Amino acid sequence: MSEKAQIGVTGLAVMGRNLARNFARHGHTVAVHNRSYGRTKELVEEFGSEGKFIPAETAEEFVASLERPRRVIIMVKAGGPTDAVIDEFAPLLEEGDMLIDAGNAHYLDTRRREAALKERGLHFVGTGVSGGEEGALHGPSIMPGGSPESYEALGPLLEDISAKVDGEPCCVHVGPDGAGHFVKMVHNGIEYADMQLIAEAYDLLRQVGGHSPAEIADVFRGWNEGRLGSYLIEITAEVLKQVDAETGKPFVDIVVDQAEQKGTGRWTVQAALDLGVPVSGIAESVFARALSGGPDVRAAAKDAALPGPSASSGAHGGDLQADVEQALFASKIVAYAQGFQQIQAASKEYDWAIDPGAMAKIWRDGCIIRAKFLDFIKQAYDKQPELATLLVDSYFLDAVSGAQDAWRRVVATAAQQGIPAPGFASALAYYDGLRAERLPAALIQGQRDFFGAHTYRRVDKDGSFHTLWAAEGRPETEA
Repeated sequence: MSEKAQIGVTGLAVMGRNLARNFARHGHTVAVHNRSYGRTKELVEEFGSEGKFIPAETAEEFVASLERPRRVIIMVKAGGPTDAVIDEFAPLLEEGDMLIDAGNAHYLDTRRREAALKERGLHFVGTGVSGGEEGALHGPSIMPGGSPESYEALGPLLEDISAKVDGEPCCVHVGPDGAGHFVKMVHNGIEYADMQLIAEAYDLLRQVGGHSPAEIADVFRGWNEGRLGSYLIEITAEVLKQVDAETGKPFVDIVVDQAEQKGTGRWTVQAALDLGVPVSGIAESVFARALSGGPDVRAAAKDAALPGPSASSGAHGGDLQADVEQALFASKIVAYAQGFQQIQAASKEYDWAIDPGAMAKIWRDGCIIRAKFLDFIKQAYDKQPELATLLVDSYFLDAVSGAQDAWRRVVATAAQQGIPAPGFASALAYYDGLRAERLPAALIQGQRDFFGAHTYRRVDKDGSFHTLWAAEGRPETEA
């Protein structure tokens, strides 16, 4: 075979197929392979006019068709299937070649795989790809990890097919081993929170404001022109204006109210617990999906007729639409602040040296959480790379300060009228926790010392202390 491919894709379901087409459309010769050869032939027959593809029936043919260093993108299901593909291809590769996992893998699996393949002289590049099927084809946001050496050979190709903002690619080397997949995981966690907050805003406008889905679609369309402008706000307006052709009812009313999930939001919360980072907004969004997906528990509650608030709870005490916009923006800021804090904590824990401003930069287009205010996040970290939390940056501080009264009215209204708004409420509680001069954690430390002799620290002297609670006079001893 005379012509060699610059890059190869194995696993040609929709995402893999679209990535392969994206490379071909940008002038790269692409080797394509799938476990069932029929899917490979279909790709070439249907889209062969878009660029140069080299179809391969076997793994050996696929590897032989690639130029050195070989770049093999794996697009299969996470977990066992990914390990199986690695086991199949690694023996066929040579030192300096690279395997690129562009699926939603758990970052700890990526760290394990990267370490094992490094011993064989191979580069393993865990790569987050966001944007769904359309992004994969037209330009995703790409978050590659792995070694700096692998990025030298792979980066230019990924940057070429990524989304662009003012000519700048939405792709950057995130950091070593599992950094890319970790950042993609947190991206998805923020996505969960963002979607939950938007759903709560819709629910309040409908249940408290009495607006129809079509009217709320117009509200969201207006919000998309302002500071809330984002992909998720844009598509929310489209979903809400949709009418079911069969029944004539609003589309949102004929969909079963049970939200599903594929696990990345849950991974984000689990990782945050391990790191000791409070991502309460993301956690509440995961739990809200879990609650919605528990029909037996919900049915039992309905059968028991759990009582709600009395009819005298009262109406909202302000401009509901304006207040919900404020609450949505402030809560969204909290969700992003928590996510970026988690990225910074993991970067420190694993010595990844992630640039948080660069993450905001590559999320400005191509990905699901792309939003106007990511520019302000980038600016915040450009000014202060070690920023403790986005909430103390001047732009975000002014935004949440200005939203505070409306935010509190919205949370109060939801509670008074019995409308679940865990995203708004947890975001406000997090904000109040940060601003509190004294937290009740002091009491918790006293409780822990009482039952477990776990000790506590004092505000007026150094050291750890334990009180002999059962002794008369309860004297204090230094630990």
